[in-house]
Amino acid sequence: MAGIILQGITWGHSRGITPLLAASQRYSELHPGVEIQWKKRSLQEFADFPIEKLTAQYDLLIIDHPWVGCAAATNCVLPLDEYLSPEYLQDQLNNSVGYSHESYNYKNKQWALAIDAATPAASFRKDLLMKHKIMLPRKWDDVLTLARFGKVAVPAIPIDLLMNFYSFCIAHGQKPFQYKDKIIDDTTGVQAIETMKELYSLLDKKMFNCNPIAVAELMSTTDEYWYCPFAYGYSNYSRTGYAKNLLHYADVVTFNDNKLQTTIGGTGLAVSAFSKHSAVAVDFTEWVVSAEMQRTLYVQHGGQPGHGSAWTDSDANHLTNDFFKNILPVMENGYVRPRYNGYLHFQDHAGIPLQKCIMQNEDPLKALQEMNTIYQQSLLHQNNIVAA
Repeated sequence: MAGIILQGITWGHSRGITPLLAASQRYSELHPGVEIQWKKRSLQEFADFPIEKLTAQYDLLIIDHPWVGCAAATNCVLPLDEYLSPEYLQDQLNNSVGYSHESYNYKNKQWALAIDAATPAASFRKDLLMKHKIMLPRKWDDVLTLARFGKVAVPAIPIDLLMNFYSFCIAHGQKPFQYKDKIIDDTTGVQAIETMKELYSLLDKKMFNCNPIAVAELMSTTDEYWYCPFAYGYSNYSRTGYAKNLLHYADVVTFNDNKLQTTIGGTGLAVSAFSKHSAVAVDFTEWVVSAEMQRTLYVQHGGQPGHGSAWTDSDANHLTNDFFKNILPVMENGYVRPRYNGYLHFQDHAGIPLQKCIMQNEDPLKALQEMNTIYQQSLLHQNNIVAA
């Protein structure tokens, strides 16, 4: 029987749970007195339950980088820069996939390590495009043309629409969150929503109930959809044997002659400040996010590593039909969301009026104003004021 038992919490897809189970099993073999148990939650449960409350129950937590503002305000996870060597952290920084590593650094503290990296990228059924002699879309107009034939799938639940809204604000010339009282200037915001409405009006309405996993499942198990212009990538679907049909991944298209800049996701591994075995938890974290583990055991068991050496590794790319090599440019061009304490209130709610506007063809300015109200509420949260 193990002398030390660590409890971990992660998300329930193969990408989130399987590599952690494999790594934890191996860690226990190397450290016979340690057992690491993992509980999995759905992506929605991650959004609905405050992670800071989980730090009382779990030693190891898989987190989303916008949560680090809350971590800094509550000190409920360990600042790993105080526990890991400068050399190790420099290696993580040097090998960051885009801004993945930096995204967990807030107020000069490293609240988690990037164990997983992702951003919306294009995916397609290579077999179907070849069969029908369709070229892979390169420009935004190519996407709209293919969508008119009913062959495009895009996640359109509120959170994914919000992440894409950021991308189209940038595509129209302005980064969001540059103002203290509104997300974006009205002109740019309306343009972004109108652009999105044009695309989503051409799609099957079932997309408004689909997250990226659901879209990947539809594309890999049926022949209904041939192409997705942007959804958070899952290397699992580009591995032989994982799904009925193989998905290939590619760079995103250009919009007004510039590549779309998508909103980075991925996850970080954090250690609870309340762990009774914090030294062991930190040791496991350091080990599993190391270059050697990330490009071998972690990726071999379905993981999507946060360490850049895995993204350029020939074996990792052979295993995934060049998933990592093909979308690395998208990662390197990724947009980092805000991380202030309170932002998650905005992220949890602002996609709802946006989805309603797009689904029902409503006034974009009205939706933008509702989103701005939620943004202002989130700033009150930042100041520990409970917004109505």
